[in-house]
Amino acid sequence: MDNPDKPLIYLIVGARPNFMKAAPLIRALEERAPEIKSLLVHTGQHYDYEMSKAFFEDLDMPDPDIYLGVGSGTHAEQTAKIMISLEKEIFDNRPDLIVVFGDVNSTLAASVVASKLMVPVAHVEAGLRSFDRTMPEEINRIVTDILSDLLFTTERDAIENLRREGIPDEKIHFTGNVMIDTLLTFADKARKSDITERLGLSDRNYAVLTLHRPSNVDVPEVFDGILEALAEVGKNIPVVFPVHPRTKKRLAEFGFLDKFSSDFRTPPAERGILLIDPVKYTEFLALEMKSLFVLTDSGGIQEETTFLGVPCLTLRNNTERPVTLEVGTNILVGTDPHRIIEESAKILRGEGKKGAIPELWDGKASHRIAKIIKTKMEEQK
Repeated sequence: MDNPDKPLIYLIVGARPNFMKAAPLIRALEERAPEIKSLLVHTGQHYDYEMSKAFFEDLDMPDPDIYLGVGSGTHAEQTAKIMISLEKEIFDNRPDLIVVFGDVNSTLAASVVASKLMVPVAHVEAGLRSFDRTMPEEINRIVTDILSDLLFTTERDAIENLRREGIPDEKIHFTGNVMIDTLLTFADKARKSDITERLGLSDRNYAVLTLHRPSNVDVPEVFDGILEALAEVGKNIPVVFPVHPRTKKRLAEFGFLDKFSSDFRTPPAERGILLIDPVKYTEFLALEMKSLFVLTDSGGIQEETTFLGVPCLTLRNNTERPVTLEVGTNILVGTDPHRIIEESAKILRGEGKKGAIPELWDGKASHRIAKIIKTKMEEQK
């Protein structure tokens, strides 16, 4: 039976990026702080539980201890549902610390509820800023950081952002990137994946594409321009496109599926764009590490490609991860078709951006965080 005096922490997850950040911390806490009871709380923000379950299994994560099942809705509706459900859980169990990850609605909701109930908040991946408040994630980041008691940063730019916003130094801890902990844990498994063979691809002879941000896929003119550019890129190299569910919905809604010669079925020949359904984390990691380059509007993929040394073209005008530009392999190309084509052509000519691995991206971030949390719990006794 658990010791009732054992410190209790909640680790809050709700969407796929959270799972990849929480997985190594769960293991690190078990190893470095067994005297702390950690409960995994899944809000159900990504409401397809079977899809979530597949990610959990792929990452060797335990089943959630608490599943709130809040489901879909607008940003306000979803955040409100999480707050209502989580408030009851906190009232019932009175955790000593809430740990939140990244910048999704679950992150914001949990930090607000916890702070109002006087429960300390720890934010993993604090201080990242795109300085673009049209992005809902930017609002989530800013509010979460203001309310957090422990702020764990992935890069030094994040520390300066927090200082400018008035966060005292004693709350800020430069611990490195837990996403890289997960990548290193599953790198061997990814290398052994046969996904490229199944898709008829050869190493370093294809590109990978991901698109999901509303600013890119919800505006027909913007989405169409990106797809036209990618069709041009696809004349020279196969482009593998694992399609996010909401992106797939927009492709059908806007009549864009006719632009593709293959639709979720046929492996590519020597060129063209291959639409495939979403794949497991380790399979996507395999696609990244064996590709010639990646095109994306995702934040986490900018980090993964930097660590892997794979050129990355980010289909956005800004990034909250500037270290991937300053040190890594990332280039911002926005949504200008000419720029997308031009930078892709450079890579095809062997002129892709070379990069280095950022400071403390060494696979030990979760252990640094666990050590700090352990110290915090001891101080609260």
